[in-house]
Formats: sequence, structure tokens, C-alpha cells
Amino acid sequence: MHLTAVAMDTSRSRGRRWAEPLHPYRGEYARDRDRVVHSRAFRRLEAKTQVFTTRYSDHFRNRLTHTIEVAQIARTVAQALGLNSDLAEALALVHDIGHPPFGHAGELRLNQLMHGYGDSFDHNLHALRIVEQFEQCYLSFPGLNLTFEVREGIVKHSRDYSPREFPELAEYELDLRPPIEAQLMNAVDEIAYNSADLDDGFEARLLDLEMVREELPFFSDIYEELDRGHPGGRAKVKIGETIKRLLDRLATDLIDHTGGEVAASGALSTDDVRRLPNRLAGFSAPVAEINGAFKKFLRRRLYEHPAIVEERDRSVDALEQLFCYYVARPKSMPEYYSELAEREPRHRVVCDYIAGMTDHFLLRQHREQLGIAAST
Repeated sequence: MHLTAVAMDTSRSRGRRWAEPLHPYRGEYARDRDRVVHSRAFRRLEAKTQVFTTRYSDHFRNRLTHTIEVAQIARTVAQALGLNSDLAEALALVHDIGHPPFGHAGELRLNQLMHGYGDSFDHNLHALRIVEQFEQCYLSFPGLNLTFEVREGIVKHSRDYSPREFPELAEYELDLRPPIEAQLMNAVDEIAYNSADLDDGFEARLLDLEMVREELPFFSDIYEELDRGHPGGRAKVKIGETIKRLLDRLATDLIDHTGGEVAASGALSTDDVRRLPNRLAGFSAPVAEINGAFKKFLRRRLYEHPAIVEERDRSVDALEQLFCYYVARPKSMPEYYSELAEREPRHRVVCDYIAGMTDHFLLRQHREQLGIAAST
């Protein structure tokens, strides 16, 4: 595939922390993609909540299926822009690998708990520790030994960290922008979860058609066009087709606007992209407004729906109770973590252990461990 001048050329990669011979028929970013897919942390995403737990239905997205949808969109957008689609796909597949149980609510509660020790929890930085330390698959080095660009993308794909506040990330040159492939991740993530969460909200019957049409005019316009062409079609199918067309509109705008921004910037290489004052990937102003309205609607009507909030609050309360239990009892965790907690700050080891859990495993540990505590 022909790559544009600003695409990340594999031959210009800064390489791996530990040198390895090149693979005879796989590129370096394709190898990174495969290492992520075969990791235990990636597999655990299957049992981590996106919005709905399996209590509602087996049909809803989980964190793994969401990640696959992000990867599909990322690869499509990258190919359309002539970027390195292997790098984009690897970044999409790894972008949520650091999420703890119970989604963003779990991350928020862990971060609050860590603040009590003058520390913090951030799922991007936790993802970096997973691929650098926690995954133990190779005899010659710890972690997955991913390329610099994938590790950099884990750090930079969704926010700019302050060099002053995060000196431990100095090797990632926080004052520079990441390659375009990493810059795409935030937008493709939003495209994936906005469309999917709307679809799941309909499936769960927490959203109804009239409400959505009234509050999201751009959705209503697409639905009305489909309804005119297929007046006898099932409403459920027309809703699904509307969401597909809306996804396509967002992705097409991301491609067109990002391509225009790259051309206008005058950048002729990834190094040029890095030195620019602002990121280039994103939506045009009108579509950014649509996307913002989409996100606000979902937050108001779905994420804060009483049925979702009740289960979410109960789950993160269990997370907090288990965290406090492990911190207070030196030998309560498995042997590996208990021994590690004797050499490292206990609260950090407890946080890492809990962050790696699936939803079901955490709730089971909560029942078993706190049951033991109550009887002693």
C-alpha cells in the first residue's frame, strides 16, 4: 500500500526497548498488533463492562467487542488517508487494555482511592505498565517489548500529559505531537462508542425512537429519509440502518477534515507532524458539534439512566470495599501480589491487582473475601 508522506513508515521506527531480529514476513507494527491480541489483558476485556452488563442480554457490547469495532474503524480511516493501517490497528486494539472493571466509573473510583495515598490511577498509564511489565510471555524481556510508536500512542492518543507533572514519561517527548495514526484514536473511539451505545440503548429499551428523534435532529433526518424509502420496513431495522449511516457520516468527515488539515499544515513527514503546535486529526466544526451533541445526549439519557446508575454504583462500591480489604490485610492477595506488596507501596500493588480483574472476578472476590472477613 502506498503511504502518504506523513504516515509513520515502519523503517523509521525507533524500535523496541530490547532489540529483536526482524520477522521475515510481518512488519513491526503488525507484530505489535498480534502481541496485543494474544495478551491475557486483551482477553480479559471480554468480561469488562462497556455500558451494559450481561444481566441485560448477551447481545450488548463489552469492552472487547467495543475494541474490535474501534480497530475496524481505525483501519478503514487510516487506509483512506494513506496512513500506516497496521500501526493504527495496533493502537486501536491496545487503547483500552488498561481499563479496570466497570468502565469509567471503576477508573474514577480507583483514582479517588489512590488520591488518599497521594497517588493516582490513569488507564492509559496503567496500559503502559501492562505492556511493559505485567505481561510475561517472553524469556528474553519483560512485557511485550512493543515498538516505541505503539507505546508512545498508548500515552498520547487521547490527551497531552504535562512534562512537568509526568517526568517519568520523558522518553515519550511530551512536548511533541504523536503521529497522525495515534491522533486518530480519540475520534474513532468516539465514533465507535457513540453509535454502539445508541444501538445498545435501543436494544435495552432504555431509549425510545421518539425521544431520540426529538433530541437528535441529525438522527431524525437520516431516519426520515429511510422511512420515506421503506415505509413498510421494521422500525428496529430502520433504526439500525440510521445508526450505520450516522457512523459513516462521522467517519467520512474525519477522513476529509483530517486530510485537509494535513494538506494545509504543510507537513511532509512524521517529524513535521510531531513539531506542530496542535493535532491535525479530528472532525470539522459542524460535525464536531453533532458529535458533541451525540455524547451529551447519551450521557444524559443513557449513562445516567437510573437502571444503569444503580448497578454501576453497586459495582464500584464493591470495588472500593475490596480495595480497602486488601490494603488492610497483608496476606489477603495471592502469593505473588502479597510478596510484591512487601517491596513496593501496598496501595499501588492492590490497585494494579484490582485493575486487572474482570467484572465477574471482582464481584466473586468481593463475596468470598468479605464473607471471610465478616466471619472472623
